[in-house]
Amino acid sequence: MKKIAAFSILFLFVFAFWTCSFSSKPDGGLPKLNDWPDAQTMNQKIGRGINLGNALDAPNEGDWGVVLQPGYFTAIAKAGFNSVRIPIRWSNHAKSTPPYTIEQTFFERVDWAINQARKNNLTAIINMHHYLEIFSEPQAQKERFLAMWKQIATRYQKQPADLIFEILNEPHDKLTPDLWNDYAAEALQVIRETNPRRAVIIGTANWGGIGALNQLQLPKDSLLILTFHYYSPFHFTHQGAGWVDGSDAWLGTTWSGTMQEQQAIRKDFDTVNNWAIAHHIPVFMGEFGAYSKADMDSRVRWTSFVAREAEKRGFSWAYWEFCSGFGAYDPNTNQWRPELLHALIPEK
Repeated sequence: MKKIAAFSILFLFVFAFWTCSFSSKPDGGLPKLNDWPDAQTMNQKIGRGINLGNALDAPNEGDWGVVLQPGYFTAIAKAGFNSVRIPIRWSNHAKSTPPYTIEQTFFERVDWAINQARKNNLTAIINMHHYLEIFSEPQAQKERFLAMWKQIATRYQKQPADLIFEILNEPHDKLTPDLWNDYAAEALQVIRETNPRRAVIIGTANWGGIGALNQLQLPKDSLLILTFHYYSPFHFTHQGAGWVDGSDAWLGTTWSGTMQEQQAIRKDFDTVNNWAIAHHIPVFMGEFGAYSKADMDSRVRWTSFVAREAEKRGFSWAYWEFCSGFGAYDPNTNQWRPELLHALIPEK
């Protein structure tokens, strides 16, 4: 009986340790390495997602009209989405001099967003978004870039596997494809010091599109997920967008879903798919959407076609974005725009 009792106590101790290892708290225990899912499994968990854009990626949350609310995460989960991508402008909340300390209050706000996702059984992706300085002065910002990732990775190293890191949103300008290959590899090395088994998303240079795909050199790492952003045809998806020069001239551009229009998208997706197969990496379409200045019927047709074609190839995806200029959700009425929602999550 003493042996049985001792074994029972040991079993309970081991079970309690294993359970705690998946704590949702930032200071929870680390899961064992062999308990972590592989990249393909994590990409499947991303599934159908949505970007919580214009909030934590604004210079300060609220500057662009979006402040994250608990109800947003609940609405996303209830609508049938599997994940949220949380764009984050860390660079506006970190010192510009060594050791480039990230503000504690900002970290706590990110903690809150991650925990809201987990409470609603949503896989969460956090990235480094709108890091404008590194695009214009990459060499001068490299040390800061890596230091911020060291802090982020250290803070979240004990989070469960359902938190995914994305290294940098849409590298471009002077952060050339060759430089980006080096910077991405070094950032991944920093992340792996504290997160050896966490899925990490890596994208392409030249604004994250498919044009720079063949210039991307993947680090040797089996836990990577490739991301690309898709806004083609650009004159349709960005008509009337105030941040794009000359876009007012494109107003009235429609997308009818003709055979030629559909084939252009299929060709692009086949290019990505073939590259991914050759490099043994799963694919996440991290952004796609059509701006609200386009007519709703065209937006719905395009959104539905893009999402279904991505799914046919096994891509996970995240719509851009939740409740702002591209938004599928109306924050004034706290209601989904039903046509866009159904284009993204078809009724069964």
